[in-house]
Amino acid sequence: MHTQSTEQWQHDHVFLGPHHARRERRVWLVVGLTAVMMVAEIVGGMIFGSMALIADGWHMSTHAAALAIAALAYAFARRHAKDPRFAFGTGKVGELAGFASAVALALVALAIGYESVTRLFHPVAISYNEALLIAVLGLAVNLVSAWLLGAGDHAHGEEGHHHHDHNHRAAYVHVLTDALTSLLAIAGLLAARLFAWNWVDPAVGIVGAGVIALWALGLIRSSGAVLLDIVPAPRTAAKIRERLEVDGDRLADLHLWRVGPGHMAVVAAVVSDRPQPPDAYKARLQDIAGVSHVTVEVHLCPEHAGAC
Repeated sequence: MHTQSTEQWQHDHVFLGPHHARRERRVWLVVGLTAVMMVAEIVGGMIFGSMALIADGWHMSTHAAALAIAALAYAFARRHAKDPRFAFGTGKVGELAGFASAVALALVALAIGYESVTRLFHPVAISYNEALLIAVLGLAVNLVSAWLLGAGDHAHGEEGHHHHDHNHRAAYVHVLTDALTSLLAIAGLLAARLFAWNWVDPAVGIVGAGVIALWALGLIRSSGAVLLDIVPAPRTAAKIRERLEVDGDRLADLHLWRVGPGHMAVVAAVVSDRPQPPDAYKARLQDIAGVSHVTVEVHLCPEHAGAC
């Protein structure tokens, strides 16, 4: 039996994002900054009696854990990128981490909301000057963290949606929610101090909880869609169909899903009365942005079925 090497038809399944290494390093740096500020806000809030500050600190504590998960997901995906146990690589590890972070955000929103409502009915004395100082420091750390993660590093619109790194997006949303709660804490403390409206501090906590919950739900939907292999870009699917259905060829089956940030896989079944080799059909798709892994099966149209 004649044996021949199959190396020329083999390919890897490394579907990591284009900025994987840089994002991993920066997320670890943000983890350190967040952990330090978390301790300062929780301790300061307890000492000075600010619910808004305590909420921001506990909120930041869960973010420190979630950001650590994001960093570990980057490390795991990188180390196992060529592990044959993962059929389509480790590009979706970040989606799982992003989904977990979103669930953590939702739980944080519930906890902050509950504690803030409790403080509305059972107010405590607040040391405004000290609490304001810590809240301002927290905001500064959040702004630095947002800069490190890169505010402009996101795709927009359907055509760019499949480029989203939901692990990075989850980390960035965590930092944004930290910045939001810091801003709200500052506003609440200032209002309570200037006008003696002690109810503003816990009310701010409730508003922050609502905004955090909305962001969490949005991230759950987007990362969950990738985990469930929902078609990531309907217009890309339509373009694939248009490219394959020429010269009487018909597309019998099409599967399009995301396998990593900026990478989509395609499995298509073409029926033709004049079938060509699979490579001819793959060549029609080679310049479609984001399509990284293509499998095409070709079927001869049965004579009794007429023209296909």
